[in-house]
Amino acid sequence: MSRYLAYGLCIALALLSLALSFTWPAWGWGAVAFGLLAVIGTWDVLQSRSTLRRNYPVLAHFRYGLESVGPEIRQYFIEGDTVEVPFSRQQRSLVYQRAKGVMDVVPFGSQQDVYSVDYEWINHSMAPTHVDSHDFRVVIGANTAQPYSASVFNISAMSFGALSANAVRALNEGARRGGFYHDTGEGSISPYHRENGGDLVWEIGSGYFGCRDERGAFSEERFVENARSPQVKMIELKLSQGAKPGHGGVLPAAKVSAEISATRGVPMGHDCVSPARHSAFSTPVELLQFIARLRDLSGGKPTGFKLAIGHPWEWFAIAKAMQETGLLPDFIVVDGAEGGTGAAPSEFIDHVGVPMHEALLLVHNTLVGLNLRDRIRIGAAGKIISAFDIARIMAMGADWCNAARGFMFALGCIQSQSCHNDRCPTGVATQDPRRWKHLDVPDKSVRVQQFHDNTLKALRDMLCAAGLEHPQQLGPEHILRRVSPIEVRSLASLYRFVEPGELLDRVPAHAVFRDFWPDARSDSFAAPRRVSALCDAKDR
Repeated sequence: MSRYLAYGLCIALALLSLALSFTWPAWGWGAVAFGLLAVIGTWDVLQSRSTLRRNYPVLAHFRYGLESVGPEIRQYFIEGDTVEVPFSRQQRSLVYQRAKGVMDVVPFGSQQDVYSVDYEWINHSMAPTHVDSHDFRVVIGANTAQPYSASVFNISAMSFGALSANAVRALNEGARRGGFYHDTGEGSISPYHRENGGDLVWEIGSGYFGCRDERGAFSEERFVENARSPQVKMIELKLSQGAKPGHGGVLPAAKVSAEISATRGVPMGHDCVSPARHSAFSTPVELLQFIARLRDLSGGKPTGFKLAIGHPWEWFAIAKAMQETGLLPDFIVVDGAEGGTGAAPSEFIDHVGVPMHEALLLVHNTLVGLNLRDRIRIGAAGKIISAFDIARIMAMGADWCNAARGFMFALGCIQSQSCHNDRCPTGVATQDPRRWKHLDVPDKSVRVQQFHDNTLKALRDMLCAAGLEHPQQLGPEHILRRVSPIEVRSLASLYRFVEPGELLDRVPAHAVFRDFWPDARSDSFAAPRRVSALCDAKDR
């Protein structure tokens, strides 16, 4: 019966307080408080949905309350500074300091265990260089009518709808101030993207938001209206994203506001559906033809696609289609499985898609092996926060990096992980005007610009220490990784790098190429016959 002790005490104290209130009126407050708890306990006993509440009336609610603040307790009082879940306190603090323009130096020594497996560093030079500018850039679409000189660090895809109006405003103004680009996300170009005039990369997903007809199919006319805007610098076709590759999405009708309806070109009163696959193409060759069509319709702006690598034969099929048709994207953005999102099933977050390092290497190696790497730029996204993150990814083959959550931290995100329930405490990832209107756009835009600026200054200083002058000079030989307590290897020796043109002559001695390159077909994304045969064996 001890399970009911709290419930019984509430009833007894409510009756006692009520009796005492006739002599001492102040006890009336006690009668009200204990009476409410007694009512809650009575409801707990009578209801049938929760066994816990029936067995522990009143007490169960204390358990729920503690559980609800568990993430905050762990984040602020229990987790170590270097525990990444998904970003460590050390990583978040670095962004906050750089965004605010305050001192970001560290006293007394590293908190990293430099002898732990997977510890990484960049070697310094006995002949360090001096570079005045930290405005490192890469030209994308050099052979197009409107090539774009992009910063090596930009804002990754985040849609209006996932982010609030003021968050989008602040990001775009920060991008304008800092001279870097702001990816719109697949939710299309909202009025808030346009207000401040920062450079935009327009991401187009399978829902064709902003360029769709009434049936949800791609519309050339509506595409041209947005693509020809001087503010739009590049066109990015989204094939998949790292956090939930191969998974569509639904914005319920109740959340399709007048603004979202106008921005995306979808009717109010109906669910806004992002299909799992595109309807404008169905084969690798058709994909490349669609890319070429978008480039022409945009007036010759650099056009490419973003993907999270999954089945290697599908990526190889696209690569073979490039080789056979000569139709090339101007760029490819590789999104790693460690990427974030507003909401995704747990299994997709944790167990679907190739992590960015391996995905980037596969794309880079394939293009090198086909002698196409110098004609196609590669961007990379996935948990990039610091200058070392940028250096490591560029050493592995990327031309530039994008970050989403890093710039969210610059806006004031505290990693409350409430992006999916519209209760973001900082007004970043919510459509509740009572929350997002408190996000100060002028202040946060400065923080976005300063985070970008100070991160690139740190990158410049790191490059100079390594004896380099531009991040494009970084190679896998510059990054070292501890692979055991007594063994250190460079990325150049850890990973197999394909020789230029190697795929044109032979299949490299690399397991994924050996197993899947010969059977990949430019006219189909279908699995090779050998893979299908292994599946069919279960039915025998």
